[in-house]
Amino acid sequence: MTGKGRGFKALKITGIVAGAVVAAAGIAIGLYCDNNLHAEQRLIDRALESGFTEQRVVVDGVTINYAEGPDNGPALLLVHGQGMEWEDYASVLPELSKRYHVFAVDCFGHGESAHDPALYSCSTNGDALVAFAEQVIGGSYIVSGHSSGGILAAYVAASDREHVSGCVLEDPPLFRVTPEEARESAGTFAYYDGYIVSHEFLQQSEVKDYPAWYASHSYLFGLFGGLQKMLADQTAAFCAEHPGEHAVNAWVPRDWTRGMYFMDDWDPRFGDSFYDGSWMAGIDQAAVLGRIECPTVYLKASTNYGEDGVLYAATTDEDAARIGRTVPNCQTTEIKSGHDIHVEHPDVFIAAIDQVASASK
Repeated sequence: MTGKGRGFKALKITGIVAGAVVAAAGIAIGLYCDNNLHAEQRLIDRALESGFTEQRVVVDGVTINYAEGPDNGPALLLVHGQGMEWEDYASVLPELSKRYHVFAVDCFGHGESAHDPALYSCSTNGDALVAFAEQVIGGSYIVSGHSSGGILAAYVAASDREHVSGCVLEDPPLFRVTPEEARESAGTFAYYDGYIVSHEFLQQSEVKDYPAWYASHSYLFGLFGGLQKMLADQTAAFCAEHPGEHAVNAWVPRDWTRGMYFMDDWDPRFGDSFYDGSWMAGIDQAAVLGRIECPTVYLKASTNYGEDGVLYAATTDEDAARIGRTVPNCQTTEIKSGHDIHVEHPDVFIAAIDQVASASK
């Protein structure tokens, strides 16, 4: 083969390789964007396919929306954290439904449950959950709650000791939840990324869509530097083009934006009740924890701080130790994780449910 022929062949091979690389990159980008846009809904679809149905019930005159799974074992009440809704548990619902009768609720101000500021307190929502359990579940049940839902789970376990057979507290901000507690030292991530953002949103009228406001004022996205404006502009455009839909972004990793997904169904006045302290009005946190009698697992995401000294975790190590010694029958499990343990480490979360279920037999 002449030198000219060999050169032509090399160019051809190079072209084929370059084309393959471009095609592979295109496929990878397509899969990345597709996951960011649709992963959450696919998890929800799988939960529904495993036998969950969404229902509503009126309890003491107010609507509670919930999803119920097949009756395959002990009743399990799941209570999501602030800004979420029952679908937040979608990744663990299919597995849990194999051996539990799961009831996952929307808290007041979230999802399709009642949106009324008069209901936005721990005691009011907690009492409603106890009434829900009596009316819908009937008999004994395990309760598990995440974040602010973990505080509600503690309240339910303390208030309905006759029927709550086990309790899982998933990274609740106990002793770090009132505005005074959240502002201590350099403050908490939740205070800057939640309390303040929701409060300031309610003080203005120009921006109507909370996800768009959050994207441009989030403490978390502020850490992204110049990328925050891009994300904020994209979120605002999405909200304008898709009113009433969950906010998604094709280009930003889903793990970074997942917290915005259910914000279209969330009442910012719920967040404001944390800012002004009314959500915890009349609640003695230590007294609530001390009244829990059932076997309890406290899941604690490891404490970490930002470079500015802000507490990124739900609690300090001192808070966590206080929780562990205040609940009478409690095992603390600490894990290196972000706040959403049931999402990041579903095996650990499910094992905690199984542990309290076994201990309660």
